[in-house]
Amino acid sequence: MTHGGRLAAGSLGLAESVVMGVAGTAPAYSVAATTATLVAAVGVMAPGSLLYCGLIMFGTALAFRQLNHGDPNAGATYAWVTRAFGPVLGFFAGWSVLIATAVFMVSGTVPAATATLALIAPSQTGNVTTVTVVAAAWMIIISAVAIKGIKLASYVQVVLTTVEVALLAAILVLALIHGWSQPARTFSLQWFSVFAFTPQMFATGALTAVFVFWGWDVALSLTEETADSRRAPGRAAILSMVIVLILFVGFSVATLMVLTDAEIETAGTDVALAVADKILPRPWSYIAVLSVMLSTVGTLEASILQFTRTMFAKSRGSALHSRYSRLHQKWQTPWVASSVLLGIGLTLLFMSSYLPTVGTVMRDSVSTIGFQAAFYYGLASFACAWNNRGTARGDPLALGTRVIWPITSALFLGFVAIYSIPTFDLATNLIGLGGMVVGVVPLLLNRRRMAIAALAS
Repeated sequence: MTHGGRLAAGSLGLAESVVMGVAGTAPAYSVAATTATLVAAVGVMAPGSLLYCGLIMFGTALAFRQLNHGDPNAGATYAWVTRAFGPVLGFFAGWSVLIATAVFMVSGTVPAATATLALIAPSQTGNVTTVTVVAAAWMIIISAVAIKGIKLASYVQVVLTTVEVALLAAILVLALIHGWSQPARTFSLQWFSVFAFTPQMFATGALTAVFVFWGWDVALSLTEETADSRRAPGRAAILSMVIVLILFVGFSVATLMVLTDAEIETAGTDVALAVADKILPRPWSYIAVLSVMLSTVGTLEASILQFTRTMFAKSRGSALHSRYSRLHQKWQTPWVASSVLLGIGLTLLFMSSYLPTVGTVMRDSVSTIGFQAAFYYGLASFACAWNNRGTARGDPLALGTRVIWPITSALFLGFVAIYSIPTFDLATNLIGLGGMVVGVVPLLLNRRRMAIAALAS
């Protein structure tokens, strides 16, 4: 085993990087898990909410592209915020990435498990214990793939995401055709009207929208393993955002056209299956279940890759203990960080099994991840605007894409994070805010360790 060292440079191309970015957002899982929640919050304005939140957050993708071009670093947000605002803010920017991805080890494996059971043992999908055991099995399998090497992980990801997106796109097209001829609601451009939103309505749906779009930045966490590392990951982030924006907005429109309010409410986290059931006979409608299963497994792998690269970079940069930067001698993967994440994920998963229902686990996870994503995306967007505050003068395009749009995204994300805190229940506050507070412990311990080492030398 080696300490520090280099990740497997040049292992991914642009196409694989785009696949990683799309997989990180988990399109099928996201629409299945959050559509009912979003419709309950904003009604028929769900497509507009996703569109406008997506366009605002597009400024964050532009920020990541610009920051990566200047510093292609596996630590991504951690490295860029550290350079712009110092080690403390940089530490917590990276820490929030770690919290979000660790929590997703639960919210990602739970739907993978329920989808698996829906295909092989439907009667067990509501049994929290059974779901937990199957989820743990998926967690161990995907962690092993991630440790084995980035090439194997990319091959698995390409297959999973290609099939997932193809199935989801097929359901989307068929749903739009069905909804146009036999609408539960007639399509209306009013669903996209800016003037139909009240500030409270927009803010209510925003946290869910942030969660929906979260994850494309895994492409930037793999920048040191991507060919043309200064340009390809940034391009992949932009392309990923375009693809998922089309999928998310399109599916929300299709859902409103195909399902009634009662059907959406009844569907809960199974909206994709509910839509498929309206347009396809069983068992063909179960392609929606397969799509969600592939989606959750794929994004679980992407999350593991993002967590481990962030922890590796923080350790390499002396923000965490050096043990976490150990690379496997043969596979060039941060195996210690992967093992730590697996342990954390299994612990959180079995702790969550004490909650009364699978739905409770999902709701708390969505809120926690949305808060963490808003925090670190916002900091990265501010870092981009700060770094380019002088260089973009006299260039309107650069000023818009490197300063104005990113800082608009940062302000929006900051508002979402602050607005959401009073809405959290105890469990979400303990994980979301408590997780950030816990970060003070490794920050101080590592500073003490570094100070002792400096004195000893």
